[in-house]
Amino acid sequence: MSWLPIALVGVPLLGAVVATVPAVRDRAVAWGIAVSAGVLVLAVALAAAFAYAHPADMQLQSDRPWIPGLGLRFHLGVDGVSLPLVVLTALLTFLCFVHLAGHPPEGGRPGALVVTLLVLEVGMIGTFLALDLLLFFVFFEVVLVPMYFVIALWGGAGRRAAAVKFILYTLLGSAVLLIGLLVVWTQAGTLDMVALAGRHGSGMARSAQILAFLAIGLGLAVKTPMWPLHTWLPDAHTEAPTVGSVLLAGVLLKMGSYGFARIAIPVLPEGAAALAPWLGAFAVAGIAYGSLACLAQRDLKRMIAYSSVGHMGFVLLGFASLTPVGLNGALFANVAHGLITGLLFFLAGAVKERYGTADMVRLGGGMLRRLPYVASLLTFACVASLGLPGLAGFWGEMLALLGAFRPAAGLSRPLFLVFMAVGGLGTVLTAAYFLVMLSRVTHGRAVETVPLAGPLEPPEPLATAEGVRDVLSGAGEAAEPVEPVAAGAAVAALDREGGGQETQETARASAVADDGRAVADDGRAGATGAGALGAGAADAGQTGGQTGGQAGRARRPFRDVTAHELAAWLPLVALIVLFGLWPKALLAVTTPAVQSLLGSGVAP
Repeated sequence: MSWLPIALVGVPLLGAVVATVPAVRDRAVAWGIAVSAGVLVLAVALAAAFAYAHPADMQLQSDRPWIPGLGLRFHLGVDGVSLPLVVLTALLTFLCFVHLAGHPPEGGRPGALVVTLLVLEVGMIGTFLALDLLLFFVFFEVVLVPMYFVIALWGGAGRRAAAVKFILYTLLGSAVLLIGLLVVWTQAGTLDMVALAGRHGSGMARSAQILAFLAIGLGLAVKTPMWPLHTWLPDAHTEAPTVGSVLLAGVLLKMGSYGFARIAIPVLPEGAAALAPWLGAFAVAGIAYGSLACLAQRDLKRMIAYSSVGHMGFVLLGFASLTPVGLNGALFANVAHGLITGLLFFLAGAVKERYGTADMVRLGGGMLRRLPYVASLLTFACVASLGLPGLAGFWGEMLALLGAFRPAAGLSRPLFLVFMAVGGLGTVLTAAYFLVMLSRVTHGRAVETVPLAGPLEPPEPLATAEGVRDVLSGAGEAAEPVEPVAAGAAVAALDREGGGQETQETARASAVADDGRAVADDGRAGATGAGALGAGAADAGQTGGQTGGQAGRARRPFRDVTAHELAAWLPLVALIVLFGLWPKALLAVTTPAVQSLLGSGVAP
C-alpha cells in the first residue's frame, strides 16, 4: 500500500490539470467534488491500512530518488503524528467543495477557483506526508500561491491588501525557515527526516542546534501564527471567501505547528530545551492578546480570526513543555481547532451571506428566532471553541495546561506555572468573548425601530397590504423578509428629515406597514443598527452622528440551513462530539509517536 501517499498527492494534482479542460470547466464544481471525494476515500484507505499497533513507526513509505546529485529523495510516509492531519485536510477540502455547490463564488470564475483549491490540497497533504526536509519545504511553499489567489480574486473589498500582506509575511517566514533547514543539512549531512529524528540531535553542536531551532521556529511561527508574527491573519481571514477561511484556519495554520512536532523538537532537542521558555512566553502572550482582541472586535469573521491566535497559543504552549502530555495536547488541539474553527467560518460565511454584513452590532440580534438552525449551530460551535468538557475543544487545552504544570526536566517549573496561570485566564476570556458575541447576535430582539420625528407622507407601498399583514402578523420576527420593492419613498423621507446631508456609512432600517405605509429608522440609533426584517428592508441611515439617507440593496429572502450547508457542516459537528466524548480515539494514535519523537534526552 505504499502507493497511497503518492496517490494522495497525485490525484488532486491530476484533477487540477483536468479541470482546465474547457469541457470540464463548465461543470468545475461537480468535478472538484468528485476529485476531493476521491482524495478523501484515499485518506480513509490510508487510515484503514495504518498499523495502529505501531503508530510510532513510519508506515506506508514511498522512497524514490528525486535529485540524485544532491542526495534528495521523494520520500513520503505517515505515522501517528501526521495521519490525523492528512485525514483532516482531505475532509475539509471535500466539505469546501460541497459548500461551493450551493454557494457559487461571488467573484465568478468557479473553474479557476476549483483549480486553485485542488493545487492547494496538493501542497497541504504533501506537507504532512513529506519525509525529506527539502521536499517538506517545497510542499510548504506550494500552498502560498494558490491561497494568495483565493484571497486576492474571490475575497472581500480589501482582498488585494490582505493577500499581499499574507504572501509577504509567509514568504519572509519561509526564507528564514530555509536557512534553518540548511543549517541542519550542513551539520547532519542528511535531509532524511526519519534518520534525523532517530538521531535526536546527536552529532550536532548545541550552538548549531540553537541557531537552527531559532530559524526554523521563526519560520514556522509565522504560519502557526505566533504573537507578534500574527498580524497577517485577521486581514486574510476577514477578506477571504468562506472556503478560503475554512482551509486557512483548518489546515494552513496546522502546517506551522506540525513542523514543530516533526522537525524542530525531535531533530534539535538541545535547541528546543534552550528556547522552550521563550516559546512558552510568546505562546501565553498570544493567548492573552488574542482573547482580549476578540473582546474588542465588531466583525464576526475578524473575531474568529483573533480567536485562532489564542487557540494556537495553547498548541505552542504544549510544544514548549517538551513533555508527552504537552505534545499530545498540542496535537489534539491542532485537530480540534481545525474542526471547530472550520465550522465557525462556515457559519460566519452563512451569516454574512444572509445579512449582507458580518458586523455584530449591525446584525441586531434575534437570530435564534429568525434563523433557528443557523443560530443553534453557531452556538454549538462557540461552546465547543470555548472548551466545554465533552466537546473536542476541551482536551487539547487541558492537556497543554497540564504539560505546563509539570514541564520537562531542565525547564523552570515556577516559570511554566506562571504560563499555566496565564493560559487558564485565557480560557476564561475565551468564554467571555464567545458569550458576548452570542448575546449580541443570537439573542435579544431582532428589530428595534426608531420613529421619525415628523410625520411621513404615504410612500409607495413596499408590498401589498395582504402580504405585509401576513409577514408581520403575530411576533413577525420568524417570518421571511421579502426583497425591497420601493425603498425610494422611505429614503426621501429620511432626506427631508436629515436635511440632505451626505451619508458616511450605510446602516439598516426597517420598513413596516400594516396599511401600506412605511416607518423607517432614521439611523440615529448609531451603533445599534437594526437588522433588516418585515415587508421590505432598505439600507438607510447614518453613523457618527450624521443623518441622511441612501437607497438600500435588494437582498434574497432569508432562509435557514440549506441541504448543501448541512452536508458540509454535520460531519464536523459529529467529529467534534466524537473526539470530545472519546479522546482516546486520537490520543491512542499520537501518544506512542510523540514518545518516540521526544526520545530519552528530552522527556522526563
